[in-house]
Formats: sequence, C-alpha cells, structure tokens
Amino acid sequence: QVQLVESGGGLVQAGGSLRLSCAPSERTFSTYGMGWFRRAPGKEREFVAAITWSGGYTFYSDSVKGRFTISGDNAKSTVYLQMNSLKPEDTAVYYCAARTSRRNAGYYSRSFTYDYWGQGTQVTVSS
Repeated sequence: QVQLVESGGGLVQAGGSLRLSCAPSERTFSTYGMGWFRRAPGKEREFVAAITWSGGYTFYSDSVKGRFTISGDNAKSTVYLQMNSLKPEDTAVYYCAARTSRRNAGYYSRSFTYDYWGQGTQVTVSS
C-alpha cells in the first residue's frame, strides 16, 4: 500500500512562511492530481489547495488564496505547499491527498475525490 509522507511543518510566527512537501513511498506511484487539506482544533477538515497535472490547473480555498501556492512534480507525484503571510488561524494539521483517476474531476475540494492520504504534519502559527 502506497503511503504519502508529508514534511515541512513546524512553529512559525505570524507573517512568516513555511513550505510543506508530500511524496509517495513508492517512486512508481502515478496520480491524476493532488491536494492539501487541513484540520484545525475543534473543526472539520477543510480543503486548502489542489493541483491537476493535466493542464497544470490549481485551485485554492478563499481563505488561503493569494498567500499559499501549490506546485509539484507530476513524474514523482510530489506536491508542495508554499505558505506565506501565515496567520494564527492557519494553525492546523495539514494533510496531503492524492487522486489516481479523473473520477469526480470537478470535485477537487471534496475529500471523497482522493484515494490516498498522508498522516498529516502540524503547522502552528503564533501571534
């Protein structure tokens, strides 16, 4: 079973930056697209950003648009999340997700679209 491994989380002051990375445990793992979700304490998991390799389309939630950038390497099924101008409300566990087909192609912000999930990496933004 392929695993997604996230890295790059940590503690940062408000206004700072962090870069998250996510890579599969198997180099031959092929994906249609990948995404990032987060779960803040006491809240439901929410969509953050997604990328579709075909066409290089990217999508963002309104709360991170203009501050976060998703990018990646299709050949390696590796995805990154560059987070700038971080706010205390960005504090959460961030999860990487991968989709292996174009099934539910338009539902990039919905959890059911994704087939594989990482264990999560903690991001804490202090005020």
